[in-house]
Amino acid sequence: MNRLFQTKPYSIYRYFSLSALMLLLAVLTINSYAKPLASPLEGRWDITVDMNGKPAPSWLEVRHSGNKTLIGQFTSVSGSARPISEVHFKDGKFNFTIPPQWEQGDGDFSLEGTLQGDKISGTVKVPDGKTYNWTGVRAPSLRRTTQPTWGKPIKLTEGNTIKGWHTEGTNQWMIQNGVLKSEKSGANLITDQKFDDFKLHAEFRIPKGSNSGLYLRGRYEVQVTDSKGMEPSLDQLGAVYGFIVPSEMVAKEPGEWQTFDVTLVGRMITLDVNGKRVITNQEIPGITGGALDSNEGEPGPIYIQGDHGPVEYRNIIITPAAK
Repeated sequence: MNRLFQTKPYSIYRYFSLSALMLLLAVLTINSYAKPLASPLEGRWDITVDMNGKPAPSWLEVRHSGNKTLIGQFTSVSGSARPISEVHFKDGKFNFTIPPQWEQGDGDFSLEGTLQGDKISGTVKVPDGKTYNWTGVRAPSLRRTTQPTWGKPIKLTEGNTIKGWHTEGTNQWMIQNGVLKSEKSGANLITDQKFDDFKLHAEFRIPKGSNSGLYLRGRYEVQVTDSKGMEPSLDQLGAVYGFIVPSEMVAKEPGEWQTFDVTLVGRMITLDVNGKRVITNQEIPGITGGALDSNEGEPGPIYIQGDHGPVEYRNIIITPAAK
């Protein structure tokens, strides 16, 4: 016979009572952690900064840590998303301070804002001491309810004439036999056409130490760098800059042709580098530094970063989702 049932009745009662009490305490503890205090500031925000009359994109995410503290991450006009250790929020007003990244100046980066419904606005002081006004709206979820049907592929590079692209600034790009070349740092190259969901194939070649990037919808940079032998990271080949680390580093030697195959549906990205899957259906939280704008709900162009060193591209083929 089981020894439990050889004990006295009151012992059995005490055994089950203690077990029930322990279970109740566990449930209460779990519930206390599972229900943090919600804040109306939580979520993702697409921000536009007025830089002396020129709109510049930024992005903010606010979330809770425990029951009391708000934390987050912020993407400025340039650089990568950076963490915010605490967002102070009271009576509809909020602020945070973060160290400088690539900005000029010795000061910190500080932002103040006011929440009004689904909009925020305020001022930002950058490390060189200048202050700018900004406004923001809630970022769209971009969740798709159906799988896309793909349309016809469009070849974006061919021949000896650059067609369907433009630059912002003095153009240093040329094309020879379908190979786009930027022999020195200069302007970025942007497609005239804009796209929503798509599949993209691109081949690229960079010399030792160079750096480029492919911006999806003009907002999300997939890193192109000389990364042979490096560990996967947020700023090396195959990363969604500052947000998603590829599962492994499959970079070739500098000077060799390499390939990207990207599928972007809403915010969800899948990426193959040199025929190896390194990102599988992961969410891009927001815009990366260097984005053309923060209008995430709109279609956008493909753009190639040309201001970080020499680079070549060929066989850029995009297959948009059918409307």
